[in-house]
Amino acid sequence: MNIRMLKDGEQPPWNLLLLADPSKDLVSKYLDKSFCYVVESENEGTIGVIVLMPISNHIIEIMNLAVDEFYQCKGVGTILLKHGIQTAAEKGYNRVEIGTGNSSINQLALYQKVGFRIIGIDHDFFIRNYEEPIYENGIQCRDMIRLSMPSSL
Repeated sequence: MNIRMLKDGEQPPWNLLLLADPSKDLVSKYLDKSFCYVVESENEGTIGVIVLMPISNHIIEIMNLAVDEFYQCKGVGTILLKHGIQTAAEKGYNRVEIGTGNSSINQLALYQKVGFRIIGIDHDFFIRNYEEPIYENGIQCRDMIRLSMPSSL
């Protein structure tokens, strides 16, 4: 596997980005202001993506993290998260933040295993920002769970 930054003018992996965030409009808004990294398999092409957007001089947020369904639960997400945290530290950011839906049980577990701690809840975020209801694990996605961690491990 190889992780690299998306090149200027290179088409982002929309199929993966939309796995993590079903709104192409919202993804487009933050993608232009972000660092986008892809993970590539020797045989399969792009199998994962992580998008990091500076929030301030000290904080960077993981806006999108997605792994091809075939490669999920095989450590690719953890590798991408650790790459994002390391990249944040190398770029001089003190904290890394991430948000996920209240219904994203597997993602919440992954983020906490890597070291993220819950810092807040943005109630009704997904109701306010998405036209269509989102359901995962039989639960309506309503609230954004906000997590954070220092960039230095």
